[in-house]
Amino acid sequence: MTDALGLRLALAFLAVALAAVALLAGLAAAFVSADVSSLGDQQRSELANAVAVAAGAVWDRNNSWSSADLSPLFDLAERTGVGLAISDAGGHVVQASPGFAAETGPEARASVAVRHQRIGTVLIRFTNSGLGAANSVLRTALFRAIAGTAGLAALLALLAGLAMARRITRPIARLITVTRSMAGGDHAARAGHVRGPGELRELAAAFDQMADTLDREDQIRRDLVASVAHELRTPIAVLQAGHEALLDGVAEPTPAELSSLRDEVLRLARMVEDLQTLAAADAAALRLARRRSDLADIAGAAADSLARRFEAADIALDRRLSSVSVLADPRWLHQVITNLLTNALKFTPADGTVTVVTRPGGPDAVLEVADTGAGIPAGDLPRIFDRFWRGQGAAQTSGSGLGLAIAAELAHAHGGELTAASTEGHGTTMTLTLPRAPA
Repeated sequence: MTDALGLRLALAFLAVALAAVALLAGLAAAFVSADVSSLGDQQRSELANAVAVAAGAVWDRNNSWSSADLSPLFDLAERTGVGLAISDAGGHVVQASPGFAAETGPEARASVAVRHQRIGTVLIRFTNSGLGAANSVLRTALFRAIAGTAGLAALLALLAGLAMARRITRPIARLITVTRSMAGGDHAARAGHVRGPGELRELAAAFDQMADTLDREDQIRRDLVASVAHELRTPIAVLQAGHEALLDGVAEPTPAELSSLRDEVLRLARMVEDLQTLAAADAAALRLARRRSDLADIAGAAADSLARRFEAADIALDRRLSSVSVLADPRWLHQVITNLLTNALKFTPADGTVTVVTRPGGPDAVLEVADTGAGIPAGDLPRIFDRFWRGQGAAQTSGSGLGLAIAAELAHAHGGELTAASTEGHGTTMTLTLPRAPA
């Protein structure tokens, strides 16, 4: 297929080159023909004037045409390959070259004058020999040179077209091969560095970037399946063991036993709900209902919804909300802030403080959620946004390990970024940065 494409490109280049060469050759031939004709006219005019001067001199020596010896002039005309006729002042032919009346070539005329008195006329005609033949030879030689140059240009255009077509089709063929390899299951296939025009190099780089992204997404999918299976295994095993113990009579259906089983069911329900939210967050960029919203209002609403939980945990919720407009989906942005506040609530001890701040930050809108908890170890900090990941400090708290992952996905869907800064023993600050709405 690429060979056919290369041939078509080469033929297209050749067709364009041939059209340009044909146009230039036609213009060159027209100009050359005009120049040769002008040169011939000039030669005939000069020759006619020279013969007229010589004929006048002959007439002046004899003071008449009848006794004038014109043979030297006709000998010159014969040697130069022109026909010559000399007429007197009345227009009667004094003498003419043999066959002059039958000649039909280009002609030139000049008056013969002696002492400013017109005494006759000289008429010359170019024949197929001498100067006339030289003009024809010159014209033919120039036309042949133009034709040869045009043919050489067409050949060079064909060779250049083939070279350019090969330069274009080679990276295309490489991309086709790599695409087929990926379609066949070789996910490691990459185009790599290709030699070709800049646009094709950019295409190859974009293709490799896409392949890397697909690999990462596929790895995330596999990790998600493995993590879900791992996280579901524990509560299911506890439920299965508890029910078998009740059925076999090993354990009594006491309120404590039933409450334990109910806790595992609730854990499963929370996990399924978090998975649903995560799936929605992954697809949020495709269906965000963005509108101009005040980040302070959304943060205030999220804080209001969690106020009772903060009071019950004896944790102060400090609000420092400055109005700043963003283009966002309020429902999903409320989810992000709720997840950040809930996460801070879990890891802040009683009598602690959680501070939520909204403010403009240059071209961005910034939301910060800071707590006075124990902080995050430096080794755990790079992984806190991974799905199902829970650090050592989270071992004693409930949750599925999806809250921050969901918040990060939703922040990315809004064109923003969620980052974390923490010093162990001095609390954690989560920072959400979003593009500000245009004025």
